[in-house]
Amino acid sequence: MSELKVLMIAPAPAIVEGPNILLDTKFATGMALQASLFPGRFDCLLRRFDGAIPFGTTRYDRDTAGFGLRVIEPDASITKSDLAGYDIVQCTADDDRNLGIPDVAEGLGAKLAGTLEYTLATRLDINAAEQGRNWPRRLVRNVRLRLRHRRRLAFLAAMTSLQANGYPAFKLCKVYDPNTLLFLDNRMTRDLYGSSSEMTARRQRLLAGAPLRLVFSGRLERLKGAHDLLPVASILKQEGVPFTLEIFGVGSLQEKLAQGIRRRDLGKQVSLHAPLDFETGLVPHLRQKADVFLCCHRQADPSCTYIESMAAGLTVAGFDNEMWRALHEDSGCGALAPMGSHAALAQRVSEMHKNRERLGKDCERALEFARGHGFEALSAHRMEHLAKVAVG
Repeated sequence: MSELKVLMIAPAPAIVEGPNILLDTKFATGMALQASLFPGRFDCLLRRFDGAIPFGTTRYDRDTAGFGLRVIEPDASITKSDLAGYDIVQCTADDDRNLGIPDVAEGLGAKLAGTLEYTLATRLDINAAEQGRNWPRRLVRNVRLRLRHRRRLAFLAAMTSLQANGYPAFKLCKVYDPNTLLFLDNRMTRDLYGSSSEMTARRQRLLAGAPLRLVFSGRLERLKGAHDLLPVASILKQEGVPFTLEIFGVGSLQEKLAQGIRRRDLGKQVSLHAPLDFETGLVPHLRQKADVFLCCHRQADPSCTYIESMAAGLTVAGFDNEMWRALHEDSGCGALAPMGSHAALAQRVSEMHKNRERLGKDCERALEFARGHGFEALSAHRMEHLAKVAVG
């Protein structure tokens, strides 16, 4: 049997600087692992990106990367020559530029493996967050999203197999492929998980009554709920809950958050920080200097943040979006608050403060659940699923 060949058309950024290609470090590490687990040749097709990659870059080296790579222009169409020679092509339904691939691939003999993260409901929620009170633009975009959703459903129906990132996407994909693979995307390898000594230290600190160490990491945008962080912190301060909140990230709300910290007199409790390198900075910080991830996501995207925080030994307190609600139920840990209710979310955190024993156990449950969804196991399942589709 000839060597299996897979092409992964990914939405990850690729910065071209002369002869060099810079990739998001988390993406490069993840692709190297997945390529090592796939029984055959593993190539990636990315689009050139002109912006900045916030959480660290890696220079692509074909000899050491572990996977092949081609970079095309941002708006270039996928052609038959791009897909020719591969046994299976995997691409995401979330990128509108991929929706014509089923037609392009016709007659080539390649099987198509689709992935999905965002449901229509999530896209509508994101649009609401982005447009705010500009209801005319919000309405127009909602119509466009619904029309494009029809093309997205046709794409899913044309796929040989599907993989779904997160519970909401899984529910939709099962309609088109009963054998859809559910995965919870993250980049937590075994060496990054919270250690027993770190968990013990956190538990002892909590039982000693030290201030709760809340943390948020991500884009400082409305769609990530960054605007909800300070109202929750203000209520915690008013109620006398001892806490600190560290916010790591950059985005359009960065200056407003800085001003809000001063205006609300939260300088002793809340601090803003630049993004940290994932493996060497953020993860060690979460493991050693945090207790609870304060997640104000209003939309149900399958953020890596959930599993990555839990794998560091943190429990999660968040709004009742569809993703966190399902993950909360599946994992048996964390806290839910009604969507958009700052008072309720602050109350959940206050309850954690009042029952430190339960909070310590909750952190342990979070870590245990995350261990079952580590990146190595996740990658192995995804690559095994792809290989079966390719030869099936």
